[in-house]
Amino acid sequence: MEDKRNIQIIEWEHLDKKKFYVFGVAMTMMIRVSVYPFTLIRTRLQVQKGKSLYHGTFDAFIKILRADGITGLYRGFLVNTFTLISGQCYVTTYELTRKFVADYSQSNTVKSLVAGGSASLVAQSITVPIDVVSQHLMMQRKGEKMGRFQVRGNLEGQGIVAFGQTKDIIKQILRADGLRGFYRGYVASLLTYIPNSAVWWPFYHFYAGIVFPWIPEQLSYLCPKECPHIVFQAISGPLAAATASILTNPMDVIRTRVQVEGKNSIILTFRQLMAEEGPWGLMKGLSARIISATPSTIVIVVGYESLKKLSLRPELVDSRHW
Repeated sequence: MEDKRNIQIIEWEHLDKKKFYVFGVAMTMMIRVSVYPFTLIRTRLQVQKGKSLYHGTFDAFIKILRADGITGLYRGFLVNTFTLISGQCYVTTYELTRKFVADYSQSNTVKSLVAGGSASLVAQSITVPIDVVSQHLMMQRKGEKMGRFQVRGNLEGQGIVAFGQTKDIIKQILRADGLRGFYRGYVASLLTYIPNSAVWWPFYHFYAGIVFPWIPEQLSYLCPKECPHIVFQAISGPLAAATASILTNPMDVIRTRVQVEGKNSIILTFRQLMAEEGPWGLMKGLSARIISATPSTIVIVVGYESLKKLSLRPELVDSRHW
């Protein structure tokens, strides 16, 4: 019987590109719908001073639900859906960079590290302006604000249509900072997501047993040979996400504060955070980040690997075990 632990990675040249993009957009949209509430919660936890409003992820979830209903957990979601574009640019850059690096190195770790970092650089250049607007929308609460701006209608606790809020926020950003306001925190975003992406892919392949198959502690060697490797991947994804989240959360907190509070200096933001809340302030929102990453990463990994399997060129379908 074939050893399913011997995983063959599906590369860019093996894919039917039309299927890959159609299935990819649908999958990404489903993932965003499922994890967006925890993205909103993480952002609010990172911005609040100490525990002035929320005492943790669960407390924030309950309070937002009570105050604003289910729609309160989806503030800024319509704007955030435009990041579907950056998502497709991310996977395209990742796969193409892997193909390019393969001409110079066959090490899967090297390919994953370089491709993950490059893909994040491209994606963040598109995502940051969308993030800036959506994060300000996430900060809107009935009767008060958490960020720099407040949309009309919230003072009396009355909502206005979603794109009316978006237009209002865009105008306020333009008045306050001009066009460069939409790229506030760009450097901090790069310092957060490039390492996160560069670290995630090698750890994912490592946990799944692709990189160092001779190390017995890895997941693939703790299970029977007959176990489908999609199981290893579904477990390895969240483990890699948790590892990357722990390593990059300090910069993620700083990035969020720079973008939402309108700060201009990463260093000064870091110093202020340390003075106000100490080292633990750098871990704010970590649990929400991991909670949101766990289900989303399982879906992403299983979905992405399934997407690649479904997008295989017809002549290669029988050559890849599942």
